[in-house]
Amino acid sequence: MKKLNWGILGTGWIAHEMGEALTAVNGEIYAVCNVRLAGAQQYAEEFGVQKVYGSPDEMFADENVDIVYIATPHNLHYEAMLKALKAGKHVFCEKSITVNSRQLEECAALAEEKGLIICDGTTLLHMPLYKKLRHIIEEGAIGDVKMVQVNFGSCKEYDVNNRFFSKELAGGALLDIGVYAVSFARYFMKSRPDVILTTANYFETGVDETSGIILKNPDGEMAVIALTMRAKQPKRGVVAGEKGFIEISDYPRAQRAVITYTEDGRTEVIEAGSTDAALQYEVRDMQEYILNKSGQENLRIVRDVMDVLTAVRDQWGPVSYTHLTLPTNSRV
Repeated sequence: MKKLNWGILGTGWIAHEMGEALTAVNGEIYAVCNVRLAGAQQYAEEFGVQKVYGSPDEMFADENVDIVYIATPHNLHYEAMLKALKAGKHVFCEKSITVNSRQLEECAALAEEKGLIICDGTTLLHMPLYKKLRHIIEEGAIGDVKMVQVNFGSCKEYDVNNRFFSKELAGGALLDIGVYAVSFARYFMKSRPDVILTTANYFETGVDETSGIILKNPDGEMAVIALTMRAKQPKRGVVAGEKGFIEISDYPRAQRAVITYTEDGRTEVIEAGSTDAALQYEVRDMQEYILNKSGQENLRIVRDVMDVLTAVRDQWGPVSYTHLTLPTNSRV
């Protein structure tokens, strides 16, 4: 396999997980950037990174960087992704890949024009278990899918200054945990939902705290989604068909599912992959997409998910997620 050089933008906790994954898969990381240069230097020391940058533009200009991994707050993804694509770099971006469909479509069009790959870090889209389950469903094991039910609830500590509760930083449950839930639903639906019903309660800062979402596609498949940001729920997804249903617990990085067959109540355990290797699967998929000029199916789902997220927020009413330029003293 051809060696591909990754450049890391941002050095927060998820970038550290990705650093471990890149080291496991590729043995090294080529470059890292943080506008707080000391943070980049510390990261470089930890992972043995070759090149250290204090400016994203400088890293994007490095002709040896093949892939830019964006691990900044998601309200900054769009600007960084556009710049990286214009510099001729493939982009792997943490979720939420952008904050609305307009931003994603602009980036997708530019990537297509330049023959580049963009992909996001929604782990379940890269887990081996999901690929295996889709094959099982396509073979008819649970019959036609009728309903997908998916929950995700975290209990964030009360802190009005935390980014999760900040409108300016694109906070709220939907763009954080909701990406996983909508991705789960879309993955098991034959086509993009064209009917979307939703309502939400809001935190005192104005971001969405709890919400319910109902989706229906032209194939008659439905999904019901429940999200909470100040009340813990199990990360549980159910795919129900005419002949049985599939249950997946802790679904963002799941390695195990249980099928229950309606006719006789029999259960079957399905296992594939490893939760601990979730980000390694992302690295391998991204590199495969580039080397094989593939990944269109992944991007189609990512675009459909962003269309749903945008439509949901549109129904809630105008929410302005400010487009911010990364200040020189910002910590990413």
